[in-house]
Amino acid sequence: MNRIDLTDQTAVVTGGAQGIGFAVAQRLVQSGAKVSLWDMDAERLQAAVAELGEAARSVVVDITDADAAVSAHARSEQESGPVSILVNSAGIAGPNHTLETYPLEDWRRVIEINLNGTFHVNRAVVPGMRQRGYGRIVNIASIAGKEGNPNASAYSASKAGVIALTKSLGKELAGLDIAVNCITPAAARTRIFDQMKQEHIDYMLSKIPRGRFLEVEEAASMVAWLVSKENSFTTGSVFDLSGGRATY
Repeated sequence: MNRIDLTDQTAVVTGGAQGIGFAVAQRLVQSGAKVSLWDMDAERLQAAVAELGEAARSVVVDITDADAAVSAHARSEQESGPVSILVNSAGIAGPNHTLETYPLEDWRRVIEINLNGTFHVNRAVVPGMRQRGYGRIVNIASIAGKEGNPNASAYSASKAGVIALTKSLGKELAGLDIAVNCITPAAARTRIFDQMKQEHIDYMLSKIPRGRFLEVEEAASMVAWLVSKENSFTTGSVFDLSGGRATY
């Protein structure tokens, strides 16, 4: 494994108790960073911190609450130091329905967590980065945000919004040494699959030319470079992790 140097960096990783978020946090710790894991699952957070060791702290937070995100950021900086890295991995898939039958409550919940939550967290963290003139942000979107998955209109729309948010914020901060990028992974076999019908999982696999799902460690490898000082020019960009599925 290539070791990216993140010595003296402090990272916030939302959705960090499991899945891609935990894999990213693990890679960042291995690269020398301190991490603050944000998640709603207190039990999984405790287990994740125990596995990561002294470099990790945790905050139980609901990112759909803008004030809670601000408070979580203040606590992370108090416990671990100025936050110079942000990775937004928190998200849900939502149920599978056609658009005209999609339950309104589920639509609002997916948008609230995936898109509004990403907005709230960026909004809480960016002022400190702007003040210090340095930062690295990676928002985790999805290939569904580029192509749209049938029977997943809420998820697809929310991730398309994350892509646009990333591009907008990247341009706003381009005059500073703050890089804002996102990744568009194909599906990885994580607990998010528990929210999907088997036929939808089969559909996603059928669309990946490599013929397999993404490994969370592969996502972590790309993120580790994106949040490093070596990524000093690229911002407002979308990095494909779709196994060949993406056509643009």
